[in-house]
Amino acid sequence: MTDDQVMEYVRNAIASGKNETAIGQELLVMGVTTEQIMRVKNNYQEQTGGSMNRNDPAFGEDEGYTRGVSEAASTTQTWEATNSTRQDRRSRRLSVTDKNRDLSSFELMKGALNPSGSEEENSSEESDELQIFGHDVFNGRYMSFEPNENLATPANYTLGPGDQLLIEIFGYSEASYTKTVSPEGAISISQIGQVQVGGLTINGASEKIRKSLMAKYAGLGGNVPNTTVSITLRQFRTIQVNIMGEVGTPGTYRLSPFATVINALHAAGGVTDNGTLRAIKVVRGEREVASVDIYGYLLEGRSDSDIVLKEGDVVLVQPYDNLVLVSGNVKRPMFYETKDGETLTQVLEYAGGFSNKAYQEDFRVIRPTGAERQIYTVKKADAPRFTMTDGDEVYVGETMSRFANKVEIKGAVFRPGMYELGGDIATVRQLVKIAGGPKEDAFTGRAVLVREKEDLTYETLSIDLAGILAGKADDVLLRKNDILTISSQRELNDPGILTINGYVLKPGVFPYADNMTVEDLILLAGGLMDGASLSRVDIARRVLDPYSLMPKDTIGETFSFALKDGLALDGGEHFLLQPYDVVSVRKSPSFRVQKFVKIEGEVAFPGEYVLLSEGERLSELVRRSGGPTRQAFLAGGMLSRVMNEEEKNLQAAKEKMLKAGTGRGVSSIGQITDDVFTVAIDLDKAVAHPGSEYDLILREGDRIYVPEKLSTVKISGDVLYPNTVIYVPGQGVRYYINNAGGYGVGAKKSKTYIVYMNGKVMPANSGSATIEPGCEIVVPQRTTTFANSLTQVMAMTSTFTSMTTMVATLLNLFKK
Repeated sequence: MTDDQVMEYVRNAIASGKNETAIGQELLVMGVTTEQIMRVKNNYQEQTGGSMNRNDPAFGEDEGYTRGVSEAASTTQTWEATNSTRQDRRSRRLSVTDKNRDLSSFELMKGALNPSGSEEENSSEESDELQIFGHDVFNGRYMSFEPNENLATPANYTLGPGDQLLIEIFGYSEASYTKTVSPEGAISISQIGQVQVGGLTINGASEKIRKSLMAKYAGLGGNVPNTTVSITLRQFRTIQVNIMGEVGTPGTYRLSPFATVINALHAAGGVTDNGTLRAIKVVRGEREVASVDIYGYLLEGRSDSDIVLKEGDVVLVQPYDNLVLVSGNVKRPMFYETKDGETLTQVLEYAGGFSNKAYQEDFRVIRPTGAERQIYTVKKADAPRFTMTDGDEVYVGETMSRFANKVEIKGAVFRPGMYELGGDIATVRQLVKIAGGPKEDAFTGRAVLVREKEDLTYETLSIDLAGILAGKADDVLLRKNDILTISSQRELNDPGILTINGYVLKPGVFPYADNMTVEDLILLAGGLMDGASLSRVDIARRVLDPYSLMPKDTIGETFSFALKDGLALDGGEHFLLQPYDVVSVRKSPSFRVQKFVKIEGEVAFPGEYVLLSEGERLSELVRRSGGPTRQAFLAGGMLSRVMNEEEKNLQAAKEKMLKAGTGRGVSSIGQITDDVFTVAIDLDKAVAHPGSEYDLILREGDRIYVPEKLSTVKISGDVLYPNTVIYVPGQGVRYYINNAGGYGVGAKKSKTYIVYMNGKVMPANSGSATIEPGCEIVVPQRTTTFANSLTQVMAMTSTFTSMTTMVATLLNLFKK
């Protein structure tokens, strides 16, 4: 309903004399939520300036309407809370449609004994797992059992207070009236007066109103043609019904005049777990007019089991009389309510019949008999006469997983599987024929027949399958559950594998095949890689002697062959591989991957170059790069080199010694970082004397840098003013130290050293040390150990002098 429809409904209901609580409950039953009711009220307040119009019949007194809405909302919340609790309880229940456990322990039946002996606990758990049939139908939150009010009004419908009639006159005279039946059962027509229609059927009321209108409209008497009157029921009234007993929310409800017992149960929240669905009483005027059995409607769809309610009816739901549990292999395992005298057959029909796994020859029934229980095994023929009582538990068992006429064939046949024993299959030969016959790789020399003995243990029989199929051996009769297995040749013999490694595109493992050659295996591996040797391919083979009694020293043998064009073997054209051979394709000794070096700086063509030979030297690289430029300073050339694996291992050992504290003598000058270190070279001498000891042999990854000629010398360390001065040919170290202000106070003059641009480091007092452009003179600083020692000695001397003076003073005092 829209908000406008809700507003109109409230106005009409107030006008017909209904109180606020009843209106609220009716709106809730019709699907209007509490939020919508409050929203309509708030919208009305906004439209009227924030206050309720006390003269508006839609709301009456503000306080009364608010109380009515609150009561309606409370009713809704109570119903929802009750329904939620019931739904939560049912959601915890598990379906036991396919519980295929052994019935001998009675674990599937409520209250049956279990190994732990916790009889009551087992009963409680099993009871909570299953639902009571029909109870959840009325609790669906989005399910509606409201009557259809859009159908034509039944001819026997009895009018009452609140019904609204539409009176229309057509023809010579035309008029239209909308009249609502008053609480006294009358309608009031202008110029005619009141017409009593309460208690009349719609047909009877129409005739009475027509006769009354004849006094005003003469044409209705038949004197004037084409004048007719139409009387229809425009709006239905509601009836008040009391729903009591075992329902979710007992109370008084306003329902449609077409409402039945099922509609009433839905409005009241359904039946509780203790309520009955088989005998719902309808009391009318202190007399029971019907006993409704809902099972007829739920199971068979019979509407004759339901009745239409009338004003003032009381729907009474009493506790159930008999409740029976049905579990096991039925389509709808749950609790069912039975009437006195109903039989096991009827209960099984309530459960939807049997599932496809049900054993239908007999059924188990556990019945409480006071302090103990009794179990009954009811045959199928006796089920129609076996009467159920309250608390009975019915279990329908499952057919056994065993077969009465099954044989099976496995292995190397075209259609393995299970077959029917009997008819066309009685012997081994017939079974193999039905299975499509043996495959081409079948081993027919011997087949294995596994047979089940009477004590359910097994034995095996060896079958001469080839003889049976050829008619040379006696056929074997089959028994139920026999399993015939026919092996294949491949299963009996290990086919083996072949392995290829080395310079092929796809090295790996390949399945062995007869008559496979080395060439075949190389082709399967994608062919040879660039750099593969054609002069030697090695094959390693196992040494196998299945009849040996003692171990041997020889564990393998090898074969080597050369390859020709087209991968034909030189001298081994007819060499065939055997299982588990390992083929190794070697790298050609002359094959080398390009190795790159780089030269940068003041050369004609700096960049990356490929080494042309293993022993290529510095001078050759400088020559290939176009030689030095006029600005090049060859004496300052530097070389950076990437460490090889051996040097990396040595560096790791040094670092480990330093961490352990045993590497104090290792110099930190030229420390290696990122696997790259500097090599001091004399590039000018290497270029001047190619092939000499100065001409270093290059290796992959080397980087040579030829710097630009500089005309400065840098002085750093413990000097008065570290400086960079112009290089003066012929001047010595002292000249440049003086240009930096001279030595500092803590300068260690004897340890002054010179760092050259090519990475060399030489002591300044060395006879071969000369000053070159771009070099750096470093003056180290003395350590503070001596100064600290001198300070300590002076402090101790001062202390000793003070003590001597004190002793002398004491002696002079004693002399006096």
